[in-house]
Amino acid sequence: MIINLFFTFLKIGMFSIGGGYAIIPIIQEQVVFKQGWITQKVFTDIITISQMTPGPLAVNTSTFVGMQVAGIEGAISATVGCIISGIIISMFLYGFFKKYKNSKFVFEILNGLKASSLGLIISAGFTIILLTFFGSSNYYTTNIFKNIDIIAVILFCCSLYCLRKYKIGPILMMVLSGLFGLIVYL
Repeated sequence: MIINLFFTFLKIGMFSIGGGYAIIPIIQEQVVFKQGWITQKVFTDIITISQMTPGPLAVNTSTFVGMQVAGIEGAISATVGCIISGIIISMFLYGFFKKYKNSKFVFEILNGLKASSLGLIISAGFTIILLTFFGSSNYYTTNIFKNIDIIAVILFCCSLYCLRKYKIGPILMMVLSGLFGLIVYL
């Protein structure tokens, strides 16, 4: 299991172009659907916790998944797997981009990667919305609105409004949302 965690997160780290939220669908595909290590609900909880802890989302998520699956050894294995490919690739790309930084070809590659990263981020957001509001990421179901969580929808709308209108920081918003959730869902 430890070795499988390492190689799974090594592969995730290798293909985590865009980082941040763009990596969520890749991690989800591997740990929920392919390996079946955790459920979709647990995955969503891990993503939420990973957002609240300092550090990159992919590293935090790999640590939490590894811990969930195989304890401390799993957390270390998954985390090392996740970061080692990034270190190696970053060292290679640094030299490449330093040498070809003014190339139109490199500029076009980066534009393509930005567009792809945006698609990954939106896909991850869509999955989290479905899980949060409807309790399922399967949008092929005929009656997805049957189990809608109105409180979650209202909290989402209020959070989005406050973040955009009043420029409330994400940490304060997470704390306030957590307190609101504690009061409402208890």
